[in-house]
Amino acid sequence: MRRTLFLAILLGGIAAQPLAAQSGANLTPRVDKLEKEMKAVQRKVFPGGAPGYFEPEIAAPAQVVDPAGAPASTPLADLTSRVSALETELRTLTEQSEQNAFRVRQLEEAMTKYKAEVDGRLTALEGGAAPATPPAAASGSVKPPVARPTAATPALSTERAAALDAIQKPATGDAGEDAYLYGYRLWEAKFYPQAQAQLKAFVEKYPKHKRVSYANNLLGRAYLDEGKPALASVAFYDNYQKLPKGERAPESLYYLGVSLTRLKKTADACKVYEEFDQVYGATASAGLKAQVAKGRAEAKCKA
Repeated sequence: MRRTLFLAILLGGIAAQPLAAQSGANLTPRVDKLEKEMKAVQRKVFPGGAPGYFEPEIAAPAQVVDPAGAPASTPLADLTSRVSALETELRTLTEQSEQNAFRVRQLEEAMTKYKAEVDGRLTALEGGAAPATPPAAASGSVKPPVARPTAATPALSTERAAALDAIQKPATGDAGEDAYLYGYRLWEAKFYPQAQAQLKAFVEKYPKHKRVSYANNLLGRAYLDEGKPALASVAFYDNYQKLPKGERAPESLYYLGVSLTRLKKTADACKVYEEFDQVYGATASAGLKAQVAKGRAEAKCKA
């Protein structure tokens, strides 16, 4: 009788093990799916896999080899650890996303207010009145300035006219590339008004061309080099806002800070440089980061 009872208890314990394993097996695919989705979110929030980005990998805890005869950890215990890791990473990603959203809102509010001031001053100049500071507009209600003063291009001297005619128009076989390169050559030769007209015409005619980010940035450079930091700041901000992943978006954000500094808006310039560090600090070239550091010093930003 005692032997029969012992066998019944032993068989009962053996039968219970598949039930626990089955319960863990049912949860394993769900946890695996959650981990894959979390990694996809991480790649979205921290793109590129650059060294400066924090891209954690979620993995099951390392298995410890137990002595022979010691019971192994249950599948449910392993799954619980993995779920806890998922919850921790989710909290981290949520906090990072909220911080990024707050910084973007700050920058957008500052630029909206600034663009409203620029628009008001340009409108006053067009009407022949003295520039006046317009009333503060509600955030998000101001559109980018459209109407801008069209000052007459000063007549070129004979030598300058000859120099302008001597600038060759490229012929690479790509009409869009040729249009951009001609604008670049005009800027390089310091024909700033002509370069501005050429670059704007290029962007309007070839809005999907690979050089659009370059052209928008160079348009801002042409304004800045001509001594028009207000118009330059609008061009740089538009390029960064519309094409944040464009090839020249980091440069546009840097030059936006330079333009604001020249307009004596150093507080806004410091916000721009902080945005640069957050968005492009891990991917920008060493030369560009050195320029940003110099810009921060000129604007007297806090360390």
